[in-house]
Amino acid sequence: MNKKCPQCRLVNYQSALACSRCEAELAKPERPTTRTINGGQGFLFRATVCGLVCVAVLIGFYLSLIASATPLTAVQKETVQKAIAVLRDKGFAGDVALLDNFTVYRSNDNWLNASVEKENAYAATNFPFEIMTLYDDFFTYPVDDTERAAILLHEARHLRGDEEKRAYEFVWKNRKQLGWTKERYHGSVVWRNIRRQTRENAPNLFVCDFNEFADCTE
Repeated sequence: MNKKCPQCRLVNYQSALACSRCEAELAKPERPTTRTINGGQGFLFRATVCGLVCVAVLIGFYLSLIASATPLTAVQKETVQKAIAVLRDKGFAGDVALLDNFTVYRSNDNWLNASVEKENAYAATNFPFEIMTLYDDFFTYPVDDTERAAILLHEARHLRGDEEKRAYEFVWKNRKQLGWTKERYHGSVVWRNIRRQTRENAPNLFVCDFNEFADCTE
């Protein structure tokens, strides 16, 4: 840290302005250069990069779900549209908008659904990616478009983020508005299955022993 005279090479104190031997002027000490990093900007940059990476991962995940399953056929799409038309006519506008504008339909399981063991089902959804899988049973067992509309209404609640209990409750409480009533559909396989599944998932609706099937909504 001492100063060396450029003429006589005498080492002087750091604070000296001139050489004590030859009185030559000594150079001023150089200040070490430092690079200041703006902490706020650095954090913002890292957060932006992290956010972009997360978005890219989600997009890749979504595309993999879409690509690993088969789209509906033209006939199947027409069947779905007829069921959605029933929901539209019966006043379920919010669910119709979701099913019409934001839902991607597939006819078999994507890799994620295939990795999960499940019982026989009419349909399945992937929330929040708004993907709906419609299995062969959806096109086979319902007796008409109204019953398919009931299934789509259930799945639309899942696309909104509702759990099984709330989805079953919603459909069962609104079945009369839909036109899906016991008087018309009591012999239907779909009616019996969904009524049983509703009682299993929403038992609070089936505690009225004075009604058939203990159904409090009758």
